Amino acid sequence: GAIGIARCFTFGGAKGRSLYDATVAPRRDLNAAMYQDGTSTTINHFHEKLLKLKNLMKTATGRKMAESRHEVMLQFLAQFQLEVDV
Repeated sequence: GAIGIARCFTFGGAKGRSLYDATVAPRRDLNAAMYQDGTSTTINHFHEKLLKLKNLMKTATGRKMAESRHEVMLQFLAQFQLEVDV
């Protein structure tokens, strides 16, 4: 959700990652070493990890909380894309 979005940008900035690059596709089928190499963008991190968290929740409460937080991230990404495409 909102906290995940904030943490994502804080971490990306601290690591010197690019915010967004339309020429850099999100990495697929990442293993631990690929994930750690940090050659992706901050926006790609949503697709590489954050949007997958909803399906990893183990309890009903966790799944319920993850649903709304997942929607917040999707809404943010949709708005970001609208603004980038202007």
